[in-house]
Amino acid sequence: MNLTFLPLKRTAGVLSFVLALCALSFAQKLATTPPMGWNSWDAYGFTIDEAQFKANVQVLASMRALGWQYAVVDEGWYMRNPAGHNLAERNYLYDANGLLEPDEARFPSAASNAGFKPIADWVHSQGLKFGIHIIRGIPKQVVEANLPIGGSAFHAADAADTTETCPWDDANYGVKDNAAGQAYYDSMLKRYAEWGLDFIKVDCISDHKYRPTEIRQIAEAIRKTGRPIVLSLSPGPTNLSNADVVMKYAQMSRITDDHWDLWKNSDTKSEFPFGLSEEFDRIAAWNKYSRPGFWPDPDMLPEGSLMPHPGWGQPRQTRYTQDEQRTEFTLWAISRSPLIYGGSLTKLDDFNRSLLTNKEALEIDQKADKSGPAVMPMNDGSPLPWRAWYAHVGSKTYAAVFNVSDAPIKTDVAWLSFHLTDKPHSAYDVWAAKKIPVSKALHVELAPHACALYRVE
Repeated sequence: MNLTFLPLKRTAGVLSFVLALCALSFAQKLATTPPMGWNSWDAYGFTIDEAQFKANVQVLASMRALGWQYAVVDEGWYMRNPAGHNLAERNYLYDANGLLEPDEARFPSAASNAGFKPIADWVHSQGLKFGIHIIRGIPKQVVEANLPIGGSAFHAADAADTTETCPWDDANYGVKDNAAGQAYYDSMLKRYAEWGLDFIKVDCISDHKYRPTEIRQIAEAIRKTGRPIVLSLSPGPTNLSNADVVMKYAQMSRITDDHWDLWKNSDTKSEFPFGLSEEFDRIAAWNKYSRPGFWPDPDMLPEGSLMPHPGWGQPRQTRYTQDEQRTEFTLWAISRSPLIYGGSLTKLDDFNRSLLTNKEALEIDQKADKSGPAVMPMNDGSPLPWRAWYAHVGSKTYAAVFNVSDAPIKTDVAWLSFHLTDKPHSAYDVWAAKKIPVSKALHVELAPHACALYRVE
């Protein structure tokens, strides 16, 4: 079709249709495998600066051939004083249209209204992709000043839902489901796309403060940019009844409250912080929704060095034992969950590096065409002290067994539990790097909270 000879109105319509198809093709290509990367929250909280970010990105870039891809600046990049105790003390920075700006004192590349574009360009030069975190909504200060919304005739007050606030963040109002609200998110994502954004984590939007209208508005704003930007919704738990909605608009949605480095949360009234032992049932419940384009998100991996300013608790080396770190990494990998490392990459020890660079575990996460909980044997009604998962990667079958008890276990697991033929099999222990002789069942001996991962032959 030669558009040169079409009437002007018809040409514009065809061009709009073509642009919409292009945007749709971008969306269909997003997150075809579970996203892998690093996020600043678990080690730096609000406080990350440009030098610290780049130091971690350089380590991430050294592992990019293994699939590590996204480098994400989490909450606080727009705060002049991230140590402040409230909104006034933190002093949010925003431009004349009410869009958040990076703090130039911590991110000097953002000077002269450059925003994050120089940093995003640098991340791209490392062969990686760049991401940021925002709290959904519109800053209260922007609404009080009633700033104009860029690219529209609207002002902030037209877009703000002042009856809707985030219960754990005093900074923003909600955004109305109207033309002004859409215009605000359109202006925001247009700016971020101009920076070169590849990933956006939107907070206070998918849990008990579920905001389906804002999820849709943000997804629409991303589509309009024409840029493939992964949309990650946070925090959890996202309700299972909302799975169809979050799958339609986002590529990741948190299925738990904030997950931290503890085996079990003893507080029965709250999911915060969400412990590792609770993840087994939650991940299993969401397993049927995992597919190219959407990956249920059990949260970041709070492993290794959680310093210098973690988003929760005191600076520390992870509370996890090595067995617990391996269990966490294995569960995420065999369940095809996003792998977003939270510890400082600049302080990786040999053990943590061995997890992040294990090609076989990463291949399961990225290439498995099917995975799920193994078929568990009948019991007397009391919980079994172990759990098991399987995954198929082409013609290969993987089996993982986890000790979820506080005591050592010895058990034999039938090969049928892993959807294998009922005959003797041999196996290869991925973490121990050793061959397991042919046997009628998989014999497993595990320390408390430990796991084993096998390639069955």
